[in-house]
Amino acid sequence: MSTATTTETHEAVYTFSPETLQAVLAPDEAPRRPSWLSASITFGWRAMLKIKHVPEQLFDVTAFPIMMTLMFTYLFGGALAGSTTEYLQFLLPGIMVMSVVMITMYTGIAVNTDITKGVFDRFRTLPIWRPSTMVGYLLGDAFRYTVASLVILGIGLVLGFRPDGGVVGVAAGIGVLVAFSFAFSWIWTMFGLLLRSEKSVMGISMMVLFPLTFLSNVFVDPSTMPGWLQAFVDVNPISHLVGAVRALMDGGWDTTDMTWVLVSGALFTVVFGFLTMRLYNRR
Repeated sequence: MSTATTTETHEAVYTFSPETLQAVLAPDEAPRRPSWLSASITFGWRAMLKIKHVPEQLFDVTAFPIMMTLMFTYLFGGALAGSTTEYLQFLLPGIMVMSVVMITMYTGIAVNTDITKGVFDRFRTLPIWRPSTMVGYLLGDAFRYTVASLVILGIGLVLGFRPDGGVVGVAAGIGVLVAFSFAFSWIWTMFGLLLRSEKSVMGISMMVLFPLTFLSNVFVDPSTMPGWLQAFVDVNPISHLVGAVRALMDGGWDTTDMTWVLVSGALFTVVFGFLTMRLYNRR
């Protein structure tokens, strides 16, 4: 085939009429901008897909909670209550709170990882509600918190945990825990944007989480502690979260603890959510 014939063939293939070009490049109606809810759910689904493709991410919400429950039940049960089964009735709501709150730090690590890889540069160019990227992370992590709670509940039931609140009380307790953890995670999104590396985020997170979770009412009644330590435990939001979840699972309701949980959760969302978006918009 000659060169002239080849050129004519190519021209025939790639020649479009003005009407065709107009139909493709200038549609009658531009696509609508996604709503805040749609964008948030989409980014939440993205977080879920990351778990699907890297299932090792579920290690911290399966193996870690099981290890924590078994270790502290059999380490302290006989010494503190004389019976592991009896101690488990007190411990399990607390260890559930401790385990879930500890894994909230991975939200900040995920944010920092995406920034390092340049993914956020792409997100910032999209015509979407700005906070939807952060809300999406938290929605995906809410699934992880629920899985961790159910894993701990399952191992607790096998070991002999019997909540007086029944299914309703347990569901309410897990719901309060997941909602608070969603609000608490805004702290780590801020650090994920503020700090330069994953190791820095993890280091700061552990420095904050260890005193908050261990210096609380997770393992023992605060009345046995020295007065200066009780003063810290009494204002520790994790202590009030444990008290609220423990009361719900026991079939009761603690107004004081629940008020603390609601107020502190709202403050975490407003204050650290604002700081997170301020840092995000300035990057």
